[in-house]
Amino acid sequence: MTNLNLGPNLYNWPAEIWRDFYLQLADESPIDKVFLGEVICSKRAPLFEPYYEEIVSRLTKAGKQIIYSTLAEITSNIDRRLLTKQLSDKNIIIEANDVAALLSLNGAPHTIGSYMNVYNEDSLEFFAQNGATNICLPPEMPKSGIKQLNKTAKKLNVELEVQIFGRIGLALSARCYHARAHELTKDSCKFICDEDLDGMDLTTLEGQDFLTINGIQTQSYTCLNLVNEINQLQEIGINNFRISPQSKGTIKATIVFRDLLDRKIDVDEASAKLEEEKINAPFSNGFFYGVAGNEWRV
Repeated sequence: MTNLNLGPNLYNWPAEIWRDFYLQLADESPIDKVFLGEVICSKRAPLFEPYYEEIVSRLTKAGKQIIYSTLAEITSNIDRRLLTKQLSDKNIIIEANDVAALLSLNGAPHTIGSYMNVYNEDSLEFFAQNGATNICLPPEMPKSGIKQLNKTAKKLNVELEVQIFGRIGLALSARCYHARAHELTKDSCKFICDEDLDGMDLTTLEGQDFLTINGIQTQSYTCLNLVNEINQLQEIGINNFRISPQSKGTIKATIVFRDLLDRKIDVDEASAKLEEEKINAPFSNGFFYGVAGNEWRV
């Protein structure tokens, strides 16, 4: 079975926009799995809590499997409290994005997010032996690495997942650059990141678009798009594909990729449809080919 999954929303959207996005997703998207939960900043989490029950109910009725993602960086007491809360319900499936989650999981079945940086067979085997059933690879993994790791994953009865669309998470910081850019501190940020629905774009001194800032996270400026590489990924045995949400075009992208995976449309038609709906950033696929990630190769 080929699964098309929606990764956790990484941005601080206004709560009502966040709620409406997931309700629309439940009604209109052919997505199989939905990852919910705050990954970037624990201060954001309470903003969305009033809507979780409604969203989970709608997604579940629509046949979507729900997985709860943990924080990608644990640096403070508030982070630890959120992690403890996320792990307190033993009846839900957890995606661990920081090793701090593994102790509480205590070998229970779970998934591993891309922030855990599984780059080699040893780390893949370690997580598999500790209860991981699905591992989302870092988006900078080239095709050769994905192919090699999938051979090991099959032996360990673990499914690998690959991000195919959306901005790429590159790094995390203990400090919030988003706040500092507005002469604020992380503790008194006024949630300024909610002004940038797809992150805050950075340019070089020469005015060239370079990176995107999302709170403590540094992302690519370009939007990853592996529409031309789907067949290659399927040929090497990948059956789990992840889309990372953006404020524009995400639901349309899930429909396009589902139709492509089901062979209802070809690559050329899928590419044209994605071009119509993309955020204000160019596409890239360089990492897949082992070159600079912001490159676009056809």
